[in-house]
Amino acid sequence: MTLKVSKPIPYSRMLSVAGYRGSRVVDNAEMCTIIDSSDEWIQQRTGISERRWATEEETPLFMAVQAANKAIGRAGIEKSEIDGLIVATVSNYKQFPSLAVLVAAELGLDAPAAYDICAGCAGFCYMVGQADSMVRSGICKNVLIIGVETLSTITNFEDRGTAFLFGDGAGAAVIGQSDEPAISPTRWGSDGDQAAVIDIEDWSKAWDEGAAKPKLAMEGRAVYKWAVTFIAEEATKILEDSGLSPEELDVFIPHQANNRITDAMLRRLKLPESVVVSRDIRQMGNTSAASVPLAMEALLESGEAKSGQYALLIGYGAGLAYAGQVVKLP
Repeated sequence: MTLKVSKPIPYSRMLSVAGYRGSRVVDNAEMCTIIDSSDEWIQQRTGISERRWATEEETPLFMAVQAANKAIGRAGIEKSEIDGLIVATVSNYKQFPSLAVLVAAELGLDAPAAYDICAGCAGFCYMVGQADSMVRSGICKNVLIIGVETLSTITNFEDRGTAFLFGDGAGAAVIGQSDEPAISPTRWGSDGDQAAVIDIEDWSKAWDEGAAKPKLAMEGRAVYKWAVTFIAEEATKILEDSGLSPEELDVFIPHQANNRITDAMLRRLKLPESVVVSRDIRQMGNTSAASVPLAMEALLESGEAKSGQYALLIGYGAGLAYAGQVVKLP
């Protein structure tokens, strides 16, 4: 007797990427009516000039579905061909059922495997690694991945050190089969000893009728130190794991947390000036699990990046968790 196993395939690739951005534009001038700060200070510290916030109608489910529909259309496949769905979020208030199963129902998908993950700002790169493995193992043909956040709803506007950072949106991608290598090995990990550096109040508060939603807290200096040292070094290892040299890389899309962190990574990676670097944080702020796909879509739509180029992705944040890989752009 021989147990049957899934039939693996050699490679997977990103077939498409798409995003949805919260419709309310909040520039630094408006932000400074909420907190005691200035446009100059915010831009010097982070690079942010404005951010997008969702309206009441733009729920995590709504934004996830909008981004997903665009991604499916761009992938050139039928919804019936999607057999896996992962959603990464830290700002959906229901513990269960998962947001993923609700998205699947809203999209009219045909009973895909569906689940949520919580990996903070590393969420999208975590999902790329999982979807890559799912496709190559043969258990799924096409996996839809969605990072979606409404961070404005859990922002502490009494904390002038973090209140200006966060935005809302959704980014989606479809990972499917490939005839050639198009996603490098994922390098990921976590440091639970520093979990309190990015934390949120007791979620049970969100379930009480009329209660204020729990607010997130972040020790900015600790996150900055971790990102410009450990994460910058991990970025070099992700590139090494891909087999590409810095000169062979076309695009760098880090999590959009802080332009100063991105600059520190660039110094460590020693990338040539020809490499296109995402600065989507200027218009979006930090959108956690949605930031990498939104930044990727923006570069492709502007023409700064092109389909078929190699992009280094890296996400890092709450957990503290991190993940990254090199992908061929869809």
